Amino acid sequence: MHKPGKIRAPKGKLGVLLPGMGAVSTTFMAGVELVRSGKATPVGSLTQMGTIRLGKRTDNQSPLIRDFVALAKLDDLVFGGWDPFPENAYAAAAKAGVLEPHHLKAVKPFLSKIRPMTAAFDREYVKLLDGKHVKKGKTKYDLALQIKADIANFRKKHNLARLIVLWCGSTEIYLTPEKVHSTPERFVEAMKSNHPGIAPSMLYAWAAVTSGVPFGNGAPNLTVDIPAIQQLALENGVPIAGKDFKTGQTLMKTILAPGLKARMLGLNGWFSTNILGNRDGEVLEDPGSFKTKEESKLGALEYILQPHLYPKLYGTIHHKVRINYYPPRGDNKEGWDNIDIFGWLGYPMQIKVDFLCRDSILAAPIVLDLVLFLDLAHRAGMRGIQEWLSFYFKSPMCAPELYPEHDLFIQLMKLKNTLRWMMGKDLITHLGQEYYD
Repeated sequence: MHKPGKIRAPKGKLGVLLPGMGAVSTTFMAGVELVRSGKATPVGSLTQMGTIRLGKRTDNQSPLIRDFVALAKLDDLVFGGWDPFPENAYAAAAKAGVLEPHHLKAVKPFLSKIRPMTAAFDREYVKLLDGKHVKKGKTKYDLALQIKADIANFRKKHNLARLIVLWCGSTEIYLTPEKVHSTPERFVEAMKSNHPGIAPSMLYAWAAVTSGVPFGNGAPNLTVDIPAIQQLALENGVPIAGKDFKTGQTLMKTILAPGLKARMLGLNGWFSTNILGNRDGEVLEDPGSFKTKEESKLGALEYILQPHLYPKLYGTIHHKVRINYYPPRGDNKEGWDNIDIFGWLGYPMQIKVDFLCRDSILAAPIVLDLVLFLDLAHRAGMRGIQEWLSFYFKSPMCAPELYPEHDLFIQLMKLKNTLRWMMGKDLITHLGQEYYD
């Protein structure tokens, strides 16, 4: 294992550019402003509230993560983004209906000043939205160059030392890798010829990495899961991460499934249904966008349970996922799971989970942590896929020859051991035999 590089200090302002300034983005920005003004606590954020154990348990060393590694300060974050709708962040937050009136009032002066730049938006990829606040260009390459110019102008306007771009936009239609995604050269030619395999989210990813800016993907879109962008990330020395923020139902699956497997309890079926009424739910009414989300939500169980290793326990699972747009719920999503398990001698049992969650409330601290960790990785000279950030994603990225790790507890161990490694500290295996020798 190579030694970690020297981590540059987080000096100066850090720009945070968010494609998609809807419920998740505005909840994130409002929350950061409330926290840094002392009016709220950053619940759900590992970077702000989590600790990390160093050395033996008897050493009693468990500093806060933000005191252990050099993370950017919340006061140094500067926000911006793109959206196909022109409303400022306050109007967008009010429309999203996530925040209570007292929180909205407290951040109104702050959010009102944040106006989205025109978006690279195409209804072919998100069919149930029809925004007019969009860029004009003859080719997708023209639009990508405009995004690059936006990044450069935002950096100059706010005198930023560093930048992060994190996709918080809608779920695009289902795409699979093609030849046009195989190399940077083919990707550019495809943009110039307006190839249908080049989705808007890919334009942001290309613009970011070729500008030397780390990029994260919070939706299940293909976006950075293609060789062209991954090669560009390596060539430009920037980290990338994705995909699809792990918030509600899939979070529960990656908590519960490892427990069932640890006890060698069998599984006959897992039926999941969701009702939500936000823009995400509206977009997912389109079969093409739902297919993208479905693939993201279905993958976790197979990788955690490993049916090829345990065919008698998990070889014939019936796994179904349904998502229904139900406007009265707004951002308050309900995820209902029926889990049919079996135990000793094959006797059947059931688990029922009804998670009445708040989608953007769960996503906002993920956005914060990813912004700070991607910036940390960049300052540490780490580039390309950041598998150690799998903890935050439904469909974690990994090297082509690997399978993705979905077990939440293994993901957390990987994340914390990566931080220990970056700081030159001993990794923790939890063996603990030294206490009994």
